[in-house]
Amino acid sequence: MESKVFISEADEYLFGKGTHYEIYDKLGAHKSEENGRKGMFFAVWAPNAASVNVIGSFNGWDEELHPMKKLKNSGIWQCFIPGVGVGELYKYLITSPDGEKLYKADPYANYAELRPGTASKTTDLDGFKWKDNVWMTAREEKDLNKEAIAIYECHIGSWMKHPDGTEDGFYTYHEFADRIVDYLKEMHYTHIELIGIAEHPYDGSWGYQVTGYFAPTSRYGEPCDFMYLVNKLHENNIGVILDWVPAHYATDAHGLGRFDGQCIYEDPDPRKGEHPDWGTKIFNLEKNEVKDFLIANALFWMDKFHVDGIRVDAVASMLYLDYGKRAGEWVPNKDGGKENYAAIEFFKHLNSVVHKKYPGVMTIAEESTAWPKITGTLENGGLGFSFKWNMGWMHDFCEYMKLDPYFRKGAHNMMTFAMSYNDAENYILPLSHDEVVHLKCSMLEKMPGYEVDKFANLRAGYTYMLGHCGKKLLFMGQEFGQNREWSEKRELDWYLLSEPLHRGMKDYVARLLELYQKYPALHEIDNSWDGFEWINADDKDRSTYSFWRRSTNGRDNILFVINFTPVSWDGYKVGVPYPGTYELLLDSASPEFGGQGTGMQAKIEAEQGLCDYKDYSITMNLPAYGAEIFVFHNPESKDKLTRDSHTEKVPRKTPRTSRKKKTIEK
Repeated sequence: MESKVFISEADEYLFGKGTHYEIYDKLGAHKSEENGRKGMFFAVWAPNAASVNVIGSFNGWDEELHPMKKLKNSGIWQCFIPGVGVGELYKYLITSPDGEKLYKADPYANYAELRPGTASKTTDLDGFKWKDNVWMTAREEKDLNKEAIAIYECHIGSWMKHPDGTEDGFYTYHEFADRIVDYLKEMHYTHIELIGIAEHPYDGSWGYQVTGYFAPTSRYGEPCDFMYLVNKLHENNIGVILDWVPAHYATDAHGLGRFDGQCIYEDPDPRKGEHPDWGTKIFNLEKNEVKDFLIANALFWMDKFHVDGIRVDAVASMLYLDYGKRAGEWVPNKDGGKENYAAIEFFKHLNSVVHKKYPGVMTIAEESTAWPKITGTLENGGLGFSFKWNMGWMHDFCEYMKLDPYFRKGAHNMMTFAMSYNDAENYILPLSHDEVVHLKCSMLEKMPGYEVDKFANLRAGYTYMLGHCGKKLLFMGQEFGQNREWSEKRELDWYLLSEPLHRGMKDYVARLLELYQKYPALHEIDNSWDGFEWINADDKDRSTYSFWRRSTNGRDNILFVINFTPVSWDGYKVGVPYPGTYELLLDSASPEFGGQGTGMQAKIEAEQGLCDYKDYSITMNLPAYGAEIFVFHNPESKDKLTRDSHTEKVPRKTPRTSRKKKTIEK
């Protein structure tokens, strides 16, 4: 009896249209049974191939024993091989029209041989007992913009290593899960963002040059082990975000490039199909099958592995045809412009499908330009992302913090500028791995001054980040003041936690994130001026900033006062909106965090008198490099927002440096 057709005409039709969102269940290698015989069903898209054979450990890599049959309507080849179980190595031997033999890994494989091996590996994604139903159900009801989102960006292979002398020293997914969960809970992170999970051949690419889009890397174990990791994080109320790389892919011989002897995943024109700076191939988003590959891949991680979000790498490189290219290295669009119409349509398609199928899952754009409406709705002409990394804020923040305090007064606006455009998008404030590599220095070593000054500077900087509108992201090691730049070859310098300043930094970040989750004023209104107000954004000569974070119900509003100079300001007055008691929540100069101590009052009563355009003020001795956080409990909800409050007032979006000032007490 002939083998039954595993891939139907409907499958072929939807794949050709770019709308087969579960194509990963059809292409690749899957356990199957035919005529009572158990085995493995293989299917691969290779429309230009003259022939395709499955070769592997189960047939002695015989190049003729298991030929595949081509389906007429789609360019898909398929075959069933009885007796093949899980754990077998395999590749596709593809013969091109001109007779060239290509030995390719399976683009839809769910498991791969550990590098330097390049074969795919049969596996079975069924059978894992998920226990995260409570998390998954609650996720669907969340309004992400109102949630506290504090992300720990992490590379498993270099977070911590075994001290056993093995070549790599990698923790398995299981071992990592058992350690990272406790750490994330201790530090009060809400999410972890994992980089380098999709299979990649070269460690030094950090996972940004992918060959196995549907396979969790075998460096740390099997696919079911990665399920264990996600499940355990969910059981402990921690979300999982994956770095996802649709902008480009590796050129390794076993990968997607010239897959069947011709360019089916990339455009044959190198001006469209290659990144000259990165040495990688660019996906051809004008092909439906390629779009289907990528959209189905994003959904695959949500379906099979329950991930809660994807951070989409290098979005700008996809939106602009001339990204990273000189004149003559790119082709304008049909209207003569540099906008990539295919990428625009792709992102809209991707986000519409993701948000419809998986409510509560976030899509995050790493986009470094002023492209409008990245997080705008599709109905209003936006691309539909949940969030955008605020790269402008990150750049200005890092440049300001690197300055000698003497020069900070001349760059005062670098710290205030981001609020002038904050309501344009839904932002995440990222201090990512990219900021602590390639001689950029670690976050701690960016800071000027002696060692104690560096720590005080960084505590003040992190406080400013916490108070600023936008969700939060820190790369691993930044939370305890890693001295060295990050390297994928070694673990973080955990021994530093035996030193008081580093341990104090870690404790301080944990306290910041605890407050961030506890007080709605710090996270529930991030994309509107309803949730933020400058108290004084103009005190450039003293390099101080003060601002007010407001909750929806008007209770427990938060005041930040931050000094970025090594000079303490005694008798420093700050305008406040209301009379009453302002309670100190956190003092960055406290000895428990490595500070010198200031004797800051636990509670300060507001005094009547015009200051900072407010009718009341509080007075404090503001320490050098000091960051002070106060809460005003506001029992009468005087500051309560109404549904239409944003239309009833004209917010002050920029510092008052250009205004004619009143005579105020300061």
